Amino acid sequence: MKERETFGSRIGFILISAGCAIGLGNVWRFPYITGEYGGAAFILIYLVFLAIFGIPIMTMEFAVGRASRKSVASSFRELEPKETKWHLYGYFGMAGNYLLMMFYTTVSGWMIAYLVKMARGDFHGLTSAEVEAQFIKLQSEPLVMLFYLAVVVLVGFGICSLGLKNGVERITKVMMGLLLIIMVLLAVRSVTLPGAGEGLRYFLVPDFGRMAERGIGNVLFAALGQAFFTLSIGMGSMAIFGSYLTRERRLLGETINITILDTFVAFTAGLIVIPACFAYGLDPGAGPGLIFITLPNIFNSMPLGNLWGALFFLFMLFAAISTVIAVFENIVSFAMDLWNWSRKKACAVNIVLVFLLSLPCLLGFNILSWLRPLGPGTTILDFEDFLVSNNILPLGSLVYVLFCSVRLGWGWDGFLKEANAGEGIRFPRAAQGYVKYVIPPVIVLILLQGYYSIFFAK
Repeated sequence: MKERETFGSRIGFILISAGCAIGLGNVWRFPYITGEYGGAAFILIYLVFLAIFGIPIMTMEFAVGRASRKSVASSFRELEPKETKWHLYGYFGMAGNYLLMMFYTTVSGWMIAYLVKMARGDFHGLTSAEVEAQFIKLQSEPLVMLFYLAVVVLVGFGICSLGLKNGVERITKVMMGLLLIIMVLLAVRSVTLPGAGEGLRYFLVPDFGRMAERGIGNVLFAALGQAFFTLSIGMGSMAIFGSYLTRERRLLGETINITILDTFVAFTAGLIVIPACFAYGLDPGAGPGLIFITLPNIFNSMPLGNLWGALFFLFMLFAAISTVIAVFENIVSFAMDLWNWSRKKACAVNIVLVFLLSLPCLLGFNILSWLRPLGPGTTILDFEDFLVSNNILPLGSLVYVLFCSVRLGWGWDGFLKEANAGEGIRFPRAAQGYVKYVIPPVIVLILLQGYYSIFFAK
C-alpha cells in the first residue's frame, strides 16, 4: 500500500488549514456584523463561542483524519465499529466539497477580474452608479466569467497536481505569508484615513445599547453562527489535513493556533473595511456589494487608490485561492483513497468535473437568471450556499461530535488517544459530558435557526 504523504513542516499544516478556514466571509461578513451587534462586546461573545464550540469540533475532525490517514470519503469506514453505518456520511461530506466549489470558483473568478480592473484603472473617474454598473456588467457576461472560472480551476488543480509538499504546502505558505503582509499594510492605511476614528469606535468600542437594540438573542445567534461557520468544519475539509499530520503534536494546540490566525484575519479585515467606509461616508453592508461596489468607490476617492485597490483584491484573491486549493486537495484525495488513482489522474478528471459543475452558478446571473431557487431575488449561488452552510456543515459537525463521543461510534477513548498523541495541550478527558450532551443540541439549534432565518424570518 502506498505510504501516506505528510506535511514538510508544522507551520505548513497551520497555514494551509488556516487558509482553508479563512474565506471571503471573514471579509464581507465579520466586520459588518461586529459593528451591527455591538462592536467589541460582540467580539468577546464570538471568541467565547469559538473557544467552547468551534475549537472542540475542529479538533475532532482533525483526529478522525489523522487516525484514519484518509479523507472524509474513507475515514469513517476505517474507524467505525463493525455493522455500523457512519461511513454513509462520507458521501455527504464529498458532496459538500463539490457543492462549495460549484459557487466558490465563480466568486474567486470575480476576484481575479477585479484585480485586473483595479490595476488597469477601470474605475478611475466613475460615479458610484457607474461602479455598481461594472459589477452588474461582469455578471451579465458569461464568457468573461467563464474565462476567469477556468483560470481558477486550472491554477487550483495545477498546484494540487504538484503534490502535497511541492505544490499545496509550498505555494500556500507563500500566499498566506503575502496575505498577512498585505492585510497589515491595508489596515494601517485604513485606520490613518481622515475620519477613520469614528469607524474604529463603531468597530472596537463595546456598545451595549446597540446590542440591546438588536436583541440579546439575535446577538448571541449571530456570534454563535459566525463562530461556527468561520472554521469550515463539518465536511472533511480539515480532516484531510489531519490525515497528512504526524503524531508529534497534540491536536488541541494546533487547532487553537489555526483559530487564532483565522480570527486575526477576520479582525484585521474589520480594521480595513469599517474605518474606510466611515471615512468616506459609505455603508459597510455585508455581502458581495461591500467588496465589489462599496470598496471600489472608496479606492476611487483615495490618493493612490489604484495601488491600494489592487493590493486589496490581491489579498482577497489569496484568501479565495487558499480555500480553493485546500478544498481541491480534499476532492483529489477522494479519488486517490477510493479508487487508488494517481494524483495526476485525479486532478485531470476533476478539472473537467468541477468546471462543468460550476456552470449553473455562473449562468445563474445571466442565462439562468430566471431561476429563483429560494424565492424572489435569490440565485443558484444562494441555493448552493444554503445547501453547504445551512445543511452539510452543521449536520457534518454533528456527525463528527457524535462519532467521537458515543460508544456506538469511534468513542471517547479512541478520540482522546489520537487527539492527545504527541506534545502540547491535552484535550481534557472530563469534557466528554459537555461534548456529548451540550454541543449536539447547540448544533441542532444552529441548523433550525438557519432554516428559520431563510424561510420564515421577515
